[in-house]
Amino acid sequence: MDTLTANKPASQPTQDFLPLNGTDHVEFYVGNAKQSAYYYQSAWGYELVAYAGPETGVRDRASYVLQQGKIRIVLTTAMQPDHEIAAHQIKHGDGVKVLALWVDDAKKSFEETTKRGAKPVLKPETITDEHGEVVIAAIQTYGETIHKFIERKNYKGAFLPGYQAWKSSVPVKPVGLKHVDHCVGNVELGQMNEWVKFYEDVMGFKLLLTFDDKDISTEYSALMSKVVSNGNGYVKFPINEPAEGRRKSQIEEYIDFYHGSGVQHMAIATDDIIATVAELRSRGVEFLKVPDVYYDEVWDRVGVIKEDRDKIKHLNILVDRDDEGYLLQLFSKPIQDRPTFFFEIIQRAGAKSFGKGNFKALFESIEREQELRGNL
Repeated sequence: MDTLTANKPASQPTQDFLPLNGTDHVEFYVGNAKQSAYYYQSAWGYELVAYAGPETGVRDRASYVLQQGKIRIVLTTAMQPDHEIAAHQIKHGDGVKVLALWVDDAKKSFEETTKRGAKPVLKPETITDEHGEVVIAAIQTYGETIHKFIERKNYKGAFLPGYQAWKSSVPVKPVGLKHVDHCVGNVELGQMNEWVKFYEDVMGFKLLLTFDDKDISTEYSALMSKVVSNGNGYVKFPINEPAEGRRKSQIEEYIDFYHGSGVQHMAIATDDIIATVAELRSRGVEFLKVPDVYYDEVWDRVGVIKEDRDKIKHLNILVDRDDEGYLLQLFSKPIQDRPTFFFEIIQRAGAKSFGKGNFKALFESIEREQELRGNL
């Protein structure tokens, strides 16, 4: 099969003991995978490419694999109420269980991380079918989230052994989503540095950026964040924790409703955010609202961009600039009833940062939603 992440560099740095080729897939445990798959196909433009379930000989779960560009999302539901997948969904609601990383050597990835202190979840195992073999291993990260190492260089099937190629039964039109830009984790108070150290010591990541409560604060609430990245920059994980504030922060709200640490959002890249967001809005995807006054000030800070300013304002897209260029971004409202997981749409025009100049406007818009929910 075609590989679904960014092109690999010509050579890995010799000191990189955990070379990563990118994000292989993100798996959500959900209450109704069939209906969730319909939502992602119809609203977000993902194509159904593979399936595992009773019809394919898998008796305990149903999993739908959805793909757009280089992004793969897996939606999984348990078939019985006493299954661990059902327990996860009851506790957390629909949420991310697996952040899977594409590697050339899953066994070595497992050995290198576990000898540095990672808690093993799945020892390396080879699974096969008529399309070849895949080696999978897994380690624990924050909360109940896990990282799987996926080695698929000897596999030509639709996804993994145990899955069958499957096609969407509804018309699907992509919206221009390209690849995973970054995935953000929310952890409990006092745990951010612990998990940053985990990624540095156990996985060989480097600290890329730090935001404190002076950078990310409003009148009512604050948070702190650190961004870690692997050696080639293909995998970036911001880690957030709450900070002292007058009211409940968005991180605390997440932890209260998710019942622990977990993946807060996934940022997905597009080459044309105006077209992508316009299409998503037309399909009913809801985004956070920033007030019009934001656009009275933003252009003085950001300067010239190629995109149409009026369209940016009409679609309520946020803009920021760093030393290397600018970026455009927009955040969805939570995509389930619990105020937990959401998506970010991002278009980078050179910028390598994460929209620091938008934090205040963004978090004030989140607080307006919290207030509507009675959670501020």
